[in-house]
Amino acid sequence: MVSRVIPVDDFDLVVFGATGDLARRKILPGLYRRFTAGQIPASARIIGAARTEQDDDAFRSDARAAICEFGGAPRDEARIDDFLNLLGYVAIDAKGEGGWSELKSRMRPGTVHAFYFSVAPALFGDIAERLATNGIADAESRVVVEKPFGRDLASARALNETLARHFTEAQIYRIDHYLGKETVQNLMAVRFANILFEPLWNSQYVDHVQITVAETVGVAGRGSYYDKSGAIRDMVQNHMMQLLCLIAMEPPYHFDPDAVRDEKLKVIRALQAVPPADIVRGQYRGADADYLTDAEDPNSRTESYVAMKVCISNWRWQGTPFYLRTGKKLRARTSEIAITFKEPPHSIFDDSGSPRANQLVIRLQPNEGMNLKVMIKEPGPGGMRLVQVPLDMSFADALGSDGADMPDAYERLIMDVIRGNQTLFMRGDEVEAAWAWTDPIIKAWEDGKHRPEPYDPGSSGPEEALRLMHRDNRRWREIRS
Repeated sequence: MVSRVIPVDDFDLVVFGATGDLARRKILPGLYRRFTAGQIPASARIIGAARTEQDDDAFRSDARAAICEFGGAPRDEARIDDFLNLLGYVAIDAKGEGGWSELKSRMRPGTVHAFYFSVAPALFGDIAERLATNGIADAESRVVVEKPFGRDLASARALNETLARHFTEAQIYRIDHYLGKETVQNLMAVRFANILFEPLWNSQYVDHVQITVAETVGVAGRGSYYDKSGAIRDMVQNHMMQLLCLIAMEPPYHFDPDAVRDEKLKVIRALQAVPPADIVRGQYRGADADYLTDAEDPNSRTESYVAMKVCISNWRWQGTPFYLRTGKKLRARTSEIAITFKEPPHSIFDDSGSPRANQLVIRLQPNEGMNLKVMIKEPGPGGMRLVQVPLDMSFADALGSDGADMPDAYERLIMDVIRGNQTLFMRGDEVEAAWAWTDPIIKAWEDGKHRPEPYDPGSSGPEEALRLMHRDNRRWREIRS
């Protein structure tokens, strides 16, 4: 199966922070891949904007190096040259007046105008104000803002209010790259396009849900930055919250941006407060890798790992727990959602022992795909012996792709911005509701005296996290790539 490529309209995209790491690793290589796929028209314009004083040619040279390093294979020098012809550069003073008149002169009337804020949140307000006061942005323009969108409810509200002074909610695209992953979107397709699962997607049939985001890397090199956030701010409040919402939400009346986000908001507002006994915090501690050393603070109480039991107070999910865990320096790099169904109420097979539960596992990375574990008869003579096997669907195998033409999350989301589709972007009230739920958890930690539990680098996390599941007679799935 070959994926269809639907070209977008002509556009002018300004990338603020164009000399930064995100632009180099994701934004520019992603735009290049969409160009080579035929999705970006040759008339489009991509303008880099940053403090660095350089001309168009210097920016194109840097972009070429980024594409060669991060653009993937195969590499076509002629196509790279064609893409670089789309690029320009303007040196901008985000807090002053330098460069704004030149940027305005480069914007073409009659095209889609999009502005990507790949900068620190402290600059959002300055850039938004200057786009408005210099007449560069208009009522049809779109702005993309990166996480972190605040570090608590108060700062998130302040950012929302700052952006709202110059742009409407319909113009603001709060990006979370997890929502651009192929499997995350397929989760909605599996749920709402197949009658097979939806009747079972509730507390009557689902025993529990596990969401795991595990990383093998630590925080060395950016420890002082990470130490100001920790695992709950870095992962739980945004990425994992979005995954939880997509699993637990009610079917929207239509696949429409506000209809989908309305249902996600209902889930967040239905989340129960999490008692301290249902949360485990950890720090990796070892001879070869130690969080306190990486964070450059021997007294740090910031968590590099968190596991928690979350409950939702509504008719669909009352009584079904959701277990969330994420951490650095774990055994393998993996992101997955596992929906474990209840066991049959009675087993008719005397020789099989206790029946095992069906489980739907959605893999976000690596090797995006899904598998459904079902019970079958073990082949061969000798009676009815049951064995659990996976019905596996790797997207690369099922869709006839080696992954080379599978768009990266950033590629897909940027194209959605150009189309004006906000379905996979967070709304302001959704962000604030997530912080309203998260803030009391963080405050309880900061007010308390307990340090995070130590765990060995390369392990599955602290022992206390295992006990969190064991006391409910459940087990975490093994972390493996």
